[in-house]
Amino acid sequence: MFKAIDIWKRIDDTAAIRYRCFERLTDGQFCVQSVDYYHLPLNEKQIKTLDNQFLELFIEESPDQRSSLHPTLEEAIAQYDQDFTDDVASSPLEPQVA
Repeated sequence: MFKAIDIWKRIDDTAAIRYRCFERLTDGQFCVQSVDYYHLPLNEKQIKTLDNQFLELFIEESPDQRSSLHPTLEEAIAQYDQDFTDDVASSPLEPQVA
């Protein structure tokens, strides 16, 4: 079983990132399943699409199989950022999936 945890990061006064994280309840380890990018003005269709993608990814593959586990949320996010730095730089407003 997993506990879903959203971690938000403001980019500037027009954009934000939501890290879609999970805690594995058996041992308290953390992973990042995906990251959603938002910018103003908000688009309701985009928000719904990202929420649907989050659920589909969870159902298709266990989060601890999709990305590496870490003892803290901070470490999981740092590893995710390191793994996907090039993807984020080339497409900052698209969702990134582990």
